[in-house]
Amino acid sequence: MSDNFYILTGWWNSSLIATANESANESEQGTFILAGVLLSLVVIYFASKLGGEVCSRINLPPVLGELVGGVLVGISAFHLLVFPESSAAEKSLIMSILQSTAGLPTEAVPSVFATQSEIISVLSELGVIILLFEIGLESDLKELIRVGPMAAIVATVGVVMPFVMGTLGLIYIFHTPAIPAVFAGAALTATSIGITAKVLAELGQLSSEEGQIIIGAAVLDDILGIVVLAVVASLVKTGEIQVNNIIYLVISAAVFLIGSILLGRLISPLIVGLVNEMKTRGQVLLTGLVFAFILSYIATVINLEGILGAFAAGLILAETEKRKELEQQIIPVADFFVPIFFVCVGAKTDLSVLNPTVPSNREGLIIATFLILVAILGKVITGFTVFGNPDLNKLAIGVGMIPRGEVGLVFAGVGSASGALSEATEAAIIVMVIATTFVAPPLLRLVFKETDTIAESVDKVQE
Repeated sequence: MSDNFYILTGWWNSSLIATANESANESEQGTFILAGVLLSLVVIYFASKLGGEVCSRINLPPVLGELVGGVLVGISAFHLLVFPESSAAEKSLIMSILQSTAGLPTEAVPSVFATQSEIISVLSELGVIILLFEIGLESDLKELIRVGPMAAIVATVGVVMPFVMGTLGLIYIFHTPAIPAVFAGAALTATSIGITAKVLAELGQLSSEEGQIIIGAAVLDDILGIVVLAVVASLVKTGEIQVNNIIYLVISAAVFLIGSILLGRLISPLIVGLVNEMKTRGQVLLTGLVFAFILSYIATVINLEGILGAFAAGLILAETEKRKELEQQIIPVADFFVPIFFVCVGAKTDLSVLNPTVPSNREGLIIATFLILVAILGKVITGFTVFGNPDLNKLAIGVGMIPRGEVGLVFAGVGSASGALSEATEAAIIVMVIATTFVAPPLLRLVFKETDTIAESVDKVQE
């Protein structure tokens, strides 16, 4: 009996020691994971600010700099910020730094790398949700309704034409599988209102009829593009394209967006009343974020994208008296999370697949060239769909719709996260976004300058 007792006691003590050692190892590994996340955030914010500052000084949107900064620190260049789906743990420079400075054991590198990457990816997803919430807050629902039929025509054609041209071209010319082709086509639909608005303001054309049509159409483009993105991302989840499924998803997205806005208008006074009764700090910001996260959750549950719910929440709260206060308070939150999203998009982009010296990469370059042409032509023709006013600068309206900017990057990022895009197709979309963002400002300046020159010549002849 005593021998059995000692045997049992020894087993129990060994189990306790093993459990204690396992807990200690988990605690130590958790420390390494935290250190890896902190280093990753340092790299992300350094890359985003450096790239953003450079672009800001040459009159380009800072978000483009965040993307390029991500490319430099990612798999295409320095391998500081890499992810398991595109690189081995041994190639992560952050893991090497942890091994040399923090004593990370070699056998623990794969698990620490995987967990650290997952945490950064989750923060990136939160970034895009907050970005769409911020875009919704900055949108004016009444202004969208007021912009009139001309902006609606331009926006509709600006979504349909690039989408159809891009999708069918990829399927029938390049034999791209249907879902990646649809996703790439969807990435062609967006228009960056921020870039166009800045150039129009610099030219003094923001209040012109052309400027008003461009801005109104760009805002409507964003809404239609987000609905398209939600539908396409949902198609990726189902893994197949069926007409019935597409109709269902389109109706679901429309019903969700319209229904949430109508319902939100009814309950928004209750939300504002609740906020006014609160005495603690951050009540406006936290209540707004909770509302956005709830709608994002509902959208996710019904197989739509969470970003659609965040955008709807922004539109609803933009109609309340707390709009300005919430817009101000969401800025530092967006400054924290949104750069993570854009830098991660750049970091995951392997531009080596576009190296022309490698024969297998040439298809990706050809696809990128095709997407750039469709992206430009598909928007330029929208200006010529406006009828009834021969004095309008229709070319300027079309050119003003060209830049994809941050909205196009949202498409690329969601496509990358879903696994719907091949490396070549994803890189081609990134190149298209960069090209249209760079080419649009000088082209817009040129077409407005030519119009002013012609007008001056006509005035002189009349005199």
